[in-house]
Amino acid sequence: MSYMKGPKVSKFDRDPLVSSPLNAAISAQDRETLSMVASALKDGRMRLAFQPVVYAVDPTIIGFFEGFIRLLNLRDQVIPARDFMPVVEERQMGREIDCASLQLGLLAMQRNPQIRVSINMSARSVGYRPWVDILRRALQEAPRLGQNLILEINEASAMQVPDVLKSFMAEMREHGIVFALDDFGAGMTSLRVLQELSFEIAKIDGSLVKHIDRVPEEQRATKAAIAIAQELGMYVVAESVETEGEAQWLRQAGVGCLQGYLFGAPTVTPDFRAFRHGRPNLKK
Repeated sequence: MSYMKGPKVSKFDRDPLVSSPLNAAISAQDRETLSMVASALKDGRMRLAFQPVVYAVDPTIIGFFEGFIRLLNLRDQVIPARDFMPVVEERQMGREIDCASLQLGLLAMQRNPQIRVSINMSARSVGYRPWVDILRRALQEAPRLGQNLILEINEASAMQVPDVLKSFMAEMREHGIVFALDDFGAGMTSLRVLQELSFEIAKIDGSLVKHIDRVPEEQRATKAAIAIAQELGMYVVAESVETEGEAQWLRQAGVGCLQGYLFGAPTVTPDFRAFRHGRPNLKK
């Protein structure tokens, strides 16, 4: 008896998502990450680590604090966002993390009404009802919170839903909230969209800041990013500043505020008493 045989499948014809041991390992790692994040959200094991953003002309004065979401594992070890956000960013879990971040940031502001805080969000969260409800409820209960709140949206996220974002930003500006464009200069951005959204702050991406005082090629790119931001009326902040040489170059290039390990690492136990009201004028 003979049997019909299908065409021979070579190793090059197999589905790489199924056949690759590397992809299988990555999928398993992603599943483990998703499980860890889901458990942390359920148990409330999320914290904000706050990092000071200081004036370029006088680093002893803190303009505001940025809150970075951190996850605590079952051993109470702190897991930074870079270890889990890439996996969850495009899932509903990413929106739930945005909710946790917003709640923690608003709570810190309620307990320390003298501080100004920036909180990271995805543009996708504008369409996520629970996140919007948290913000609107807080503004209704404590209207002055908006005057001390900065919402940070990274460049890539902002370009995905500019029309929805534009109306949301207009509504929130009525409450005194200002908006920061994170990772500015890292990608291809529509200048027309940037002009329409009219961010108050541009945060120069850290990749442009590293060794900026010693790399002429990066200096040209960074000067161009600063010039575009200033032309669009944005207050310029530089991220990931680690050396005095970088700080001095950025200061001379016209950057308004500096942020990085040179001035303080993110910490879940910040000393908010260090905040002084020398806040930059970010309103247009």
